[in-house]
Amino acid sequence: MKAIRVPQFGEPEVLQVAEVPDLTPGPGQIVVQIHAAGINPVETYIRAGKYAKLPPLPYTPGTDGAGIITALGAGVNGWKVGDRVYLAGSISGTYAEQALCEPAHLHPLPETLTFEQGAALGVPYLTAHVALFHRGQLRSGEILLIHGATGGVGLAALQLAKAADVRVLATGGTDAGRALLLREGAYAVFDHHADDYPQQILEATDGHGVGMILEMLANVNLGKDLPMLAQHGRVVIVGSRGPVEINPRDLMSRNADIRGVMVFATPAPVLTEAHMAIVSGLQGGALRPIVAQSFPLSEAPQAHAAVMSSGAAGKIVLTC
Repeated sequence: MKAIRVPQFGEPEVLQVAEVPDLTPGPGQIVVQIHAAGINPVETYIRAGKYAKLPPLPYTPGTDGAGIITALGAGVNGWKVGDRVYLAGSISGTYAEQALCEPAHLHPLPETLTFEQGAALGVPYLTAHVALFHRGQLRSGEILLIHGATGGVGLAALQLAKAADVRVLATGGTDAGRALLLREGAYAVFDHHADDYPQQILEATDGHGVGMILEMLANVNLGKDLPMLAQHGRVVIVGSRGPVEINPRDLMSRNADIRGVMVFATPAPVLTEAHMAIVSGLQGGALRPIVAQSFPLSEAPQAHAAVMSSGAAGKIVLTC
């Protein structure tokens, strides 16, 4: 089979297509024929050697994917050959034509979704659910601001929050991105490149501020986020690319919180609850993954460049 292999850490060009042996499941393992794999920003940090925990070289990247079960190891129950699944984790990596998995990595993919949409589910929808409802304790009737909402996590959060009867304000950096957010149900959208966007957001809340901010780029935005919070508001940080300076008085005067989220450090019962909610939302039609671009496996370097570019309008995926 074909797989992306990383022989050394470095720029996107280290992502190389290689022929590797087909996979065979051991006891308690499952082989999935991968039709699409999701690209996440964290995978670019790992590839560059700039992440806290790095895999031994060489390795195949990827956590998310979607495909069809082709082989079951001894002792596997609850799955059968031919089942359509989305992956949130694997043993072998998902940038490949096959992935070796444990049963806990797999979740049912409804027939109404494409494999590319299935590849957009794992990290983005898990992160959004954990950030909103576990770390953020988002409640029905609150006002949520998703800051940088046009990427995979932001769009997932918008759909999840709308399904929970939350009023969503959202920012995007392009006209096309903001139009997409309105189509997806945002109550109001703002250009985060505008100098006065914080004032515009406060005016949209009649000066009360927002109950929660989901922040994708804390090193740029956090200092501006805090004055937009309502009393007892909280900022939940999904992403940051460096340090930032804030005024703690903005927190003190509001009895507000800053909370971080790392989906890979989330307790297993919380992840199970999140997957159950995601599958239910997919089956009911409330959740609809949006794919911005698809690249063939051989163009993994271009996909890594695309996922780190500004102006995202959905998920970046590889097709196998």
